[in-house]
Amino acid sequence: MLRLLRYSQPLALAGLLLLVGALSLLYRGLVFDSLIEGETRSNVALTKSFANAIWPAHAHFVGRAGGLPAGQLAASDNLRYLENDLRQLTRGLGVVKVKVYDKSGKTVYSTDRRQIGEDKSANPGFQRALGGAPASEITHRDRFDTWEGVISDRDIIATYVPVRVADGKPVEAVLELYTDVTELVERMQRGQWQILSGVVAAMALVYFVVQIILSRYRRLLRAQEAERVAQEERIRYQAYHDPLTGLPNRTRFGESLGEALRRAKRARSPLALLFVDLDHFKRVNDSLGHDAGDRLLNVIAARIRGAIREVDLLFRMGGDEFTVLLEDLHGPDEAAHVAQRMLEAIGEPVPLHPHEVAVSASIGIALYPRDDRDGERLLKCADTAMYRAKDLGRNRHAFFAPEMNQRIEEQMLMEAALRRALKQGEFRVYYQPRISADTGRAIGAEALLRWQHPEWGLIEPERFVPLLEESGLIVPVGDWVLAEACRQAQAWHEAGTPLRVSVNLSSRQFRAEGLIESVGGALRASGLAPRLLELELTESLLVDDVEHAIRVMGRLKELGTAISIDDFGTGYSSLGYLQRFPIDCLKIDRSFVRDLATSPKDAAIVDAIAALARSLGLGLVAEGVEDAAQAELLRSRQCTELQGFLFSRPLPAEALREALRDGYPQSAQPRAA
Repeated sequence: MLRLLRYSQPLALAGLLLLVGALSLLYRGLVFDSLIEGETRSNVALTKSFANAIWPAHAHFVGRAGGLPAGQLAASDNLRYLENDLRQLTRGLGVVKVKVYDKSGKTVYSTDRRQIGEDKSANPGFQRALGGAPASEITHRDRFDTWEGVISDRDIIATYVPVRVADGKPVEAVLELYTDVTELVERMQRGQWQILSGVVAAMALVYFVVQIILSRYRRLLRAQEAERVAQEERIRYQAYHDPLTGLPNRTRFGESLGEALRRAKRARSPLALLFVDLDHFKRVNDSLGHDAGDRLLNVIAARIRGAIREVDLLFRMGGDEFTVLLEDLHGPDEAAHVAQRMLEAIGEPVPLHPHEVAVSASIGIALYPRDDRDGERLLKCADTAMYRAKDLGRNRHAFFAPEMNQRIEEQMLMEAALRRALKQGEFRVYYQPRISADTGRAIGAEALLRWQHPEWGLIEPERFVPLLEESGLIVPVGDWVLAEACRQAQAWHEAGTPLRVSVNLSSRQFRAEGLIESVGGALRASGLAPRLLELELTESLLVDDVEHAIRVMGRLKELGTAISIDDFGTGYSSLGYLQRFPIDCLKIDRSFVRDLATSPKDAAIVDAIAALARSLGLGLVAEGVEDAAQAELLRSRQCTELQGFLFSRPLPAEALREALRDGYPQSAQPRAA
């Protein structure tokens, strides 16, 4: 018995110690697993917010970043915009480092710039996320680089999360988020040692100690769950609200409109959708700056909120556009009354120290179910009505008229046909020669877009280019025109006809992130010398954001291309900036050329533009030359190049080459000696 007691006591002690150790390890494992699981859920939610809020603005850059060398990628301005958006998105969420990988595993962005360009395709976490499932692990780091600098001796959870625009959609990239959980781990370890000490000191209190473990575990889980819920709420708010005004954003509008339409259908009650656009808001930004514009938008948002009913819903769609949903209406008159109150509130002067600004708005009103029952089409109806209000003089509201439906349907049909046209190769490039005023010979050609529809025939650009702009298709179509024009110019050059080709850039193309890459790619693919490519920019495009325009034009000039300002004289304020623009020539708008011989005002404008071009050492091109008298007057004003129907209509490439080979155009007479 003594021997049994002698051995039973240490065995019991050992058993108790093993039990305590097992419970301690179980506790540690549960806490770690829960910690990793909670952080993974939070990071997945954060990534969904990233996909909703800022991914569309950076998807193109991330998609093409894989083709950039590491040094060029690290120096890209796009990284700074991406970093600013990521910092804004993760503010207050405990994230210390972020990395973005494209689908090939290349590190497109990292808080540690030295890691940009690294290949992580073999990383198991990346592979799991690329397959659609998040992956997390916790590690202890002796030294770790973060946004705020180097930190030491920290516990970090790294989570690989797939980026996709919606559940079920393909993975477009992988986001790796690093979260500092040192304090949580230290709290867990302190609790573990306290529990072990208590058990060793008082084995009789084993049951009590177990209860303490469970109690602490539950409290830790509750605290962690509360923090997770708070983080998800913050993330959801950021994804569905405008950061400037705090109003629900376009994403939230789409969901709210669907819910409102379902309620209206069940209650058989009319609903009004108001589309609000501020009149001439861009002038405030241009004259007073973007900070003043932001303050004005906040004031206007508050005034609209005060003018509508408490139950009505207000959204900021972006820029200076707002929408309002009016439910439980008694009729169209009630919607008109609300719109009028909004116009009166918006029209009150706004003090923007040291200025006082007065703005107006145009409001389009669409009614459910009268105008349409589909949310997307109802929004188009309201948008169309808003433009109708602008056509009527602005500072007013206008209801959508039933006869506008045909225009909307035709527009939607045309947009669908344009998308097919790009895929099926229906677009054509015609060329109109540019004639040297000195020699009378063609020295260049302007590339002009045409659409050869299989049923509708050859369609002129004024019928479809505005819709290309509105739908955003102008960017891929413009890139195609650029590539085709460079290819054709190189073919002319190789055939002994070295014509310089000029290509118009739309405002969307000019602001697109990939413009420089598109121009450089077109030149490389065609083999065309950059000096034989001229890019035409409209005057109004340049004054929207002068500093951005100067930066982009500088990069285009570094490629070796020429730059001209098209339709010069029709814009507002570019004369003040003209000497800062790295341009080669001005193109006089055809509206001044048309009545040059009979209108003293047009003649004076042409004289002023010619004098300006001479003083700045720029070339001068006149468009729309249709008769010999106009050509002679323009030659007398030192125009360097002439372009118009007098010399040639726009022609297909082969037809133009044959015409030039045969000595055409015959109307081009050189300047008299």
